[in-house]
Amino acid sequence: MTKHNLSKHLEIEPSQLFVGNISNVKSFYADTLGLQTLESSPSRVLLGHDNTGIIELISKPKLMHASPREAGLFHNAILFQSRASLARAAGEMILQRPESFSGTGDHLVSEAFYFNDPEGNGLELYFDRPEDTWQWQNGRVVMDTLYIDPLQYISQHANDKLVDDKKIGHVHLRVGDINTARKFYVDTLGFDITAQVPGALFVSVGGYHHHIGLNNWLSEGAGLRSPALGLGNVTMELDSEDAVRNLAAKIESTEQSFGYANGKLQVNDPWGNQLSFTAPGNVSS
Repeated sequence: MTKHNLSKHLEIEPSQLFVGNISNVKSFYADTLGLQTLESSPSRVLLGHDNTGIIELISKPKLMHASPREAGLFHNAILFQSRASLARAAGEMILQRPESFSGTGDHLVSEAFYFNDPEGNGLELYFDRPEDTWQWQNGRVVMDTLYIDPLQYISQHANDKLVDDKKIGHVHLRVGDINTARKFYVDTLGFDITAQVPGALFVSVGGYHHHIGLNNWLSEGAGLRSPALGLGNVTMELDSEDAVRNLAAKIESTEQSFGYANGKLQVNDPWGNQLSFTAPGNVSS
């Protein structure tokens, strides 16, 4: 894997969603999934666990839903620290909101359950297998999508000892073109390519299987996003202020439009997906 030195470490901060019915979507993430309400107002709700923000809901009732053929969010992915906590959460979701369940996937590096929230935003719940079991070939991590029997998995792993730690592990975006995505996310921003399959590219820093997924399975040829419900801002915390400053200088050299103030860098990808980069202790909504 070619190292581009964007950062030694990266954490994805609360993933922002623009929603039409904030109370309905809040109920899905809080009452069904079990996230805690960390902050709440009529127009904004921050949900998470143990003071760690995971999903931020912003009320935008005047916006319309985007087509799945447009650029935007494919899914947010919440990483659980144990199979037990994943199985318990997935089981509750399937029991309480069976219509939201859309499938499973054994990705060799991880085990995942997939859902859609009430406004159609994709949601992955997953557990990472130990890193020493991941296989790498020619600088790429070996991933696949194999079937997991959901009832068998839940029955086998769910138990009374619930390990609740969870966070946003990665975000998967819809884009219009994979070559353009590679030029922006790898050549300009400095992410490392970890895997590529037809119609999809996976990138990360620090040897993770992926922090950002990018696909054009339904959105091939999509242009610049119009304001719509769904994906808001994706904020990523780099390892230092120097890393953010260096990224700002690199983007400036490409003559691409961006904003940089108070240690926070904001830039849009070629389809208008909004990205922010900040340093530890400097995250703001």
